Amino acid sequence: MIEIKTSTLSDGEFNRGVFATIDIAKGQLIHEAPVIPYPNREHVFIQKTVLDDYVFEYGKNHTAVVLGYGMLFNHSYKPNATYDINFNNHTFEFYAYKDIKAGEEILINYNGDVDDKDPLWFDKDKNSKDG
Repeated sequence: MIEIKTSTLSDGEFNRGVFATIDIAKGQLIHEAPVIPYPNREHVFIQKTVLDDYVFEYGKNHTAVVLGYGMLFNHSYKPNATYDINFNNHTFEFYAYKDIKAGEEILINYNGDVDDKDPLWFDKDKNSKDG
């Protein structure tokens, strides 16, 4: 249903993204990714690594390393997918927000809400350093 390919949207070292291999209907579960949560107080250690760019908020007091393809979805303010956190199963569940065609890159809004247009946390950090 999904695969990792080179993305034109990513400008990181690996330039990867998640792509549909078949048509995916709106509302369909795309991927269920297990997580490794850790207390926010430990995030100072993660910030010193490349993983800092790939972790997600996991409730009020925790952050999580999202396994599987979960950390490889790219951001868009016009996403075609969304995710829910399933705290009981310790997973992130990625769903099609709209119909997705085979070959299309699957995109989420990193802010967590498909309609949230706020600047991303890493863009806020850049702007505060520049100013």
